[in-house]
Amino acid sequence: MELLPLSFFEWAETSFLGYIGKTYGGIYATFGQSLHLISLAVLGGSVLVSDLRLLNVILKDVPSEVVADQAHKWFRMALIAIMVTGVFMAAAIAVKLYYNAAFWAKMYALIAGILFVFFVRRPLLQGNHSEIKPWVLKMVAVSSILVWVSVAATGRWIGFS
Repeated sequence: MELLPLSFFEWAETSFLGYIGKTYGGIYATFGQSLHLISLAVLGGSVLVSDLRLLNVILKDVPSEVVADQAHKWFRMALIAIMVTGVFMAAAIAVKLYYNAAFWAKMYALIAGILFVFFVRRPLLQGNHSEIKPWVLKMVAVSSILVWVSVAATGRWIGFS
């Protein structure tokens, strides 16, 4: 089941963003792909730093609340950049993406990741972590890593399909 109709993708491909992406490959590669990849690295880094801290693997001398709060700020900025550059890149090949199962898998995984972060992870971690059972913190961290690895894997699979 697709989130948006084919007509939306047809419109996106003929929009100004689609035109720029198709006509000016340098802009597409520099703005779209490069910034998208850099943003992915920042997002992935923020997830890993925070989750590995919750698992007591790194930064043991820094309170996990501090690490989670700081990492979440970077996460939000990276997520916005990923979404902006993703829309730009997708506009150039929108109709092709509509028929790509890996694209839809990534969109559903991304939605699941965003919902997990803002409706489960973030509300749970805003309080004092010492009041949360350690196994709950570890389950949240492992779940987070698994969700975001699935987003990355399905995103990478788009290039292979």
